Amino acid sequence: MKTSMTTRSFLPGLCALLFSVGAMAQMPQRTPTPNDTLRSPKVTADKKVLIQIYAPKASEVIVSGDFLSDPKPLNLTKSESGVWSVLVGPLKPDYYSYTLMVDGVRTMDPKNPVIKQGISSLENMMAITGPETEFQDNRAVPHGEVREVWYSSNTLGMMRRMHVYTPPGYEKGSNKYPVFYLLHGGGDDDSGWNTIGRSGFILDNLIAAGKAKPMIVVMPNGSMPLPPQTGMPNTQAMNQMRDLFSSELTKDVMPIVEKSYRTLTSPENRAIAGLSMGGFQTLDLTLTRPELFNYVGVFSSGFFGATADEADTKYAKVLNDPSFNKGKKLFWVSIGKDDFVMDSNKKTLALLDKHQIKYQYKESSGGHTWVNWRQYLNEYTPMLFK
Repeated sequence: MKTSMTTRSFLPGLCALLFSVGAMAQMPQRTPTPNDTLRSPKVTADKKVLIQIYAPKASEVIVSGDFLSDPKPLNLTKSESGVWSVLVGPLKPDYYSYTLMVDGVRTMDPKNPVIKQGISSLENMMAITGPETEFQDNRAVPHGEVREVWYSSNTLGMMRRMHVYTPPGYEKGSNKYPVFYLLHGGGDDDSGWNTIGRSGFILDNLIAAGKAKPMIVVMPNGSMPLPPQTGMPNTQAMNQMRDLFSSELTKDVMPIVEKSYRTLTSPENRAIAGLSMGGFQTLDLTLTRPELFNYVGVFSSGFFGATADEADTKYAKVLNDPSFNKGKKLFWVSIGKDDFVMDSNKKTLALLDKHQIKYQYKESSGGHTWVNWRQYLNEYTPMLFK
């Protein structure tokens, strides 16, 4: 019997198809579960949030996060179908982070791909939007770019990363820009201000509204490669991180930025601000190298523990220099009234008062959270480079 070329070429494909169908028929069929259609987090119309996870074999699931006024975690309730859930709120519109614990194991919400990265952990992020979040939302305005920039750190003898924001139009222009060095807190890395901090969107919206000058924002990694700490770093570790960071910023980061980007390099065109640990680093740089930055911001911070007792001696030269105030166009200090570092903040302000250092002070509601730090960034940035 003769077969055509078309028939001969068709037969192998038909055989493969029949084999595949037969194999699939013999494979065990997967049983659908509630996880197939589960959504988490789920924001309701009245600003409540349903957090859920499918864990039928778990015996306990709890959730913690900066959306809680009480730091004590919440217990999730298990349904007959194996879904654990808790309804929280209503919450004020904002961006929040949260973490699940399943039988004592820190667990990411598998239904939520939006995360905040730290130096040793991850957290999920969720958004409750409203008029209150417009300053930090991704709006229909011209957008700048945020780049991950790798460089060789001579100070630390290793490759390091920073995030750099360039304003809208930077790539097509030739203008030079002032530079704002924005520092994160302990436990975070250089990605913090760009993820949960929303810095790129905050800058985009401020610039589009004409509230802030176009600027380059450098977000370096302030976490130094020291042995892991339990809780707040001890005084020795804080001092080590302070000295290493100061060296890396001035000897590695700043020279690379000023060589690679179109920057204005005079002190009146440089600003610095940091939260918590980054605020401590900001204070140290301001009181050891006052000639570098004419604009200074300290968010939820101060000299911690023994560093407060030694600050008067360590920084005596600058604190007693009457020209310090003339060199600063802005020294802005802000903190939440419920912040656990309030005592350190007050001791730091007392030190500045003792030496007649001029500063502006803002005490807001809330505590040691990104909810406050994003607001501080939104208020501080428009005051720069005036």
